[in-house]
Amino acid sequence: MSRFFSEKYADLEAYTPGEQPRNREYIKLNTNENPFPPHPSVTEAVRAESARLQLYSDPECHLLREALARQTGLRKEELIVTNGSDEALYFAFLAFCDRHTPAVFADITYGFYPVYAQFQQIPFREIPLKEDLWLDPADYYQAAGTVFIANPNAPTGIALSRKEIEGILEQNPYNVVVVDEAYVDFGAQSCLELIAEYDNLLVIQTFSKSRSLAGGRLGLAAGNPELIADLNMMKNSINPYNVNRLTAAAGVACLAEEEYTRRNCRTICENREWAKKALKKLGFEMTDSMANFLFVRHPDIDGETLYQEMKKRKILIRHFRGERIRDYNRITVGTREEMEKLVSAAEEILQERRP
Repeated sequence: MSRFFSEKYADLEAYTPGEQPRNREYIKLNTNENPFPPHPSVTEAVRAESARLQLYSDPECHLLREALARQTGLRKEELIVTNGSDEALYFAFLAFCDRHTPAVFADITYGFYPVYAQFQQIPFREIPLKEDLWLDPADYYQAAGTVFIANPNAPTGIALSRKEIEGILEQNPYNVVVVDEAYVDFGAQSCLELIAEYDNLLVIQTFSKSRSLAGGRLGLAAGNPELIADLNMMKNSINPYNVNRLTAAAGVACLAEEEYTRRNCRTICENREWAKKALKKLGFEMTDSMANFLFVRHPDIDGETLYQEMKKRKILIRHFRGERIRDYNRITVGTREEMEKLVSAAEEILQERRP
């Protein structure tokens, strides 16, 4: 750090993004990207919009919010679009947390939650997952703070039912409950339909996973109009033109090709189930993931070694060094061919370690 760096951030531990190799020699199963490209109409929409880059983007994203309203059944004023779902989370921490209202989240969950709390100097409380890495909804009853729940959770992939989330909402009537649904399209239940019933619910989603737009950086938050107005206050105080023209155009075109998105999600789920069975035959243990990734460990090899051995074979997976999960690796579900190569590499690694 420079000698000018603010002392208020001296102890900040920044989020560590997954490896992004510059060459294409790796099978990249470490950052939960969609293995399928956007629909061709999305690419064409971006190309057409590029001729207007001399103009600012629409700060209200009217066309995109209209398209989202049609698809979700929500009203435009119940929606805000953001520069990735991370920005929506950032706005939520700004708007709904302070020194009197701490953030509350799991000890093993999306790594940006503690970073945002530390960055904004907000007190936070981490609630340990159970021994099997399951999140007990009762642990969040009367939480006395703004609750953040990734559902399905990351990196475990374990999902709560809509009814379980509803219990958390009912038990926290005086605080906002943020449900981060980045991976909801791979088998979990969305809470969007609960927005009309609970004025303390904020649902956050992303176009990065199921909609193949990780590079576009597009997210959304949905909630009652007063919550969305709070987020808009944050947005307009920080970055009113937060979604650029190309990304907004890509989002509108993407929503028009919903069957393409659903078909890709079904394929990813099929590949996930195939990989589950194949890895279990090799002795791997794993959580019941409802996301586009698997969270696995093997009794005969530690997590760091498996990660390094896979990397030697040009396959990137994600290793975590946390005390409770250091034996695990998170593996993005790719194409069937990619998963077959992963399983073959795992079998080879295990055979080399046998006496």
